[in-house]
Amino acid sequence: MRAPRPSLSRAGRRSCRPRWAFRSVSRMHPLRSALAAALAGLLAITLSTSVSPAAADHYDGAPGPVHAGNTFGWYQHGVFRQEFIGPKPAFWKKKGRGVVRTQNGMLTLMSTQRGSVSATLDLKGHTYGRWEIRMRARTMSKVKGGKPFKVVTELVPGGTRDQHCGGRDIGIENFTLGTNTVKSYVHTLPNNSYRGFLGRHLRNDRWHTYGVEVAEDHVSWFVDGHVINTERRAEALDPVTRQLKFELRAKGGQKMDPARMQMDWMRYWTMRAPNEKSIKAPQLELSTFNGAC
Repeated sequence: MRAPRPSLSRAGRRSCRPRWAFRSVSRMHPLRSALAAALAGLLAITLSTSVSPAAADHYDGAPGPVHAGNTFGWYQHGVFRQEFIGPKPAFWKKKGRGVVRTQNGMLTLMSTQRGSVSATLDLKGHTYGRWEIRMRARTMSKVKGGKPFKVVTELVPGGTRDQHCGGRDIGIENFTLGTNTVKSYVHTLPNNSYRGFLGRHLRNDRWHTYGVEVAEDHVSWFVDGHVINTERRAEALDPVTRQLKFELRAKGGQKMDPARMQMDWMRYWTMRAPNEKSIKAPQLELSTFNGAC
């Protein structure tokens, strides 16, 4: 017997609309019709994106599931999860200029005007599995001559010998603040970059969920509970132990507009549970990654 599905996140619980909200009011008594309209309006406000932003902005603009872990059945074999309630655990290692802390139940990265800041999960990594996060970001202020930060979530190899200056990273999400295109990718040596792009509403403080599934024969990417790319070419599959890293990435040597990146939660699941839905999706485009070393 299959284990019961776990409860959804705060956003997931808010995104469920009761059936009566869709009932036509045209055949109701006028008083009932007016009352129903008022209640429907109140419900619309309650479910608006200002209250539950993760319930919107789904693939192709259609309402849908909030996160892939529940949609594809991964939740049955979860291994590690973070809700970021309470003090920041010591295994989230900060690097760079800025602040990394927990704030109101979110892991929060705050940058300065100079340099990058990152938080890496300093625990034993995994070669295969599923990772998913719920994240938002914003530009906090504009400074004269300032440049926008890149908001990056990656799986990075453990140990300096394997990192090759990003040449073996898997990008779960990567976008520049102020734009509306999110990039996903996998880098392999010596300088290959398999990458995909997706239009998304990425303006200040828009919540989205991003996930990746790394298997022996494929890598798949997920945004807001929908699979967007699946890469199966052997040349793109690089079996190395990796761990999660969040980063506000500056342009080298330039003044930046101070920014904030916040993670509501993160999950890691094993590959034990089969996907309950198809992961068929377009493959990535092949390019080059000039930063490898």
